[in-house]
Amino acid sequence: MIRGGFDLFARISVEESWVILTSGNKVVYPSQGPCLIGSVIKKDIDGMPVSFYRLALLDDSGGELFVPVDKAQTIGIRPLLNMSDIPKVLGLLKEPPGTYGDWKQRANDNFKLLNSGSAFDLAEVVKSLTELSEKRALSFRESRTLEKARKLLIGEISEVMEETKSAAEERINIALKARKSESS
Repeated sequence: MIRGGFDLFARISVEESWVILTSGNKVVYPSQGPCLIGSVIKKDIDGMPVSFYRLALLDDSGGELFVPVDKAQTIGIRPLLNMSDIPKVLGLLKEPPGTYGDWKQRANDNFKLLNSGSAFDLAEVVKSLTELSEKRALSFRESRTLEKARKLLIGEISEVMEETKSAAEERINIALKARKSESS
C-alpha cells in the first residue's frame, strides 16, 4: 500500500528500468546502501509544501534519508539485487582485478564506482583495493573507500540473503580468498 497517495516510478539504470517506490519495499540508495521505504511526508521548505519519501537506512545506524518525491527519479535508487545475482557478484570478486593506474586515476575511478549504486561496481572496488592492500599499505583515503565499499556490499548481500552481516561478510571473504588461491 502506498501512503500519502503517491505512486512514483524512479529510474534506476541506463536501460530505463523503473522501480515503484512503495512503503515497505527495500531499495538501495547509492553510497548509502539498503533502505526501507517509509511513508511519504510533507514539509514546508521556504514556505512551499514539499513531499518526501522517508527512507530508513538498514545499516544499524538508525539513520533516515528524506528524498524529495519530485527528485527520486534522478538519484539512482534501485531495487535490491535478486538472489540469483549474488553468485554473480561473488564470482566477480574471484576474478583478477584490472590494472591499478596511478593513485589519482584510481581514486577517481573508485569514487565513480562507489557512487554508482551498483553492487557489481562495489565488488570491483572491493576486489581491486583488497588486491592492492595485499601488495602495499593503502593510503588513508583508499582504506576508507575499501571499508565503505565492503560495508555497502555486505549490507546488500545480507538483506538479499536474509542473513546476518557477519554471514554476508564471510561470503565476501571466501570469494576474495578463492581469488587469491586461484592466482597462486
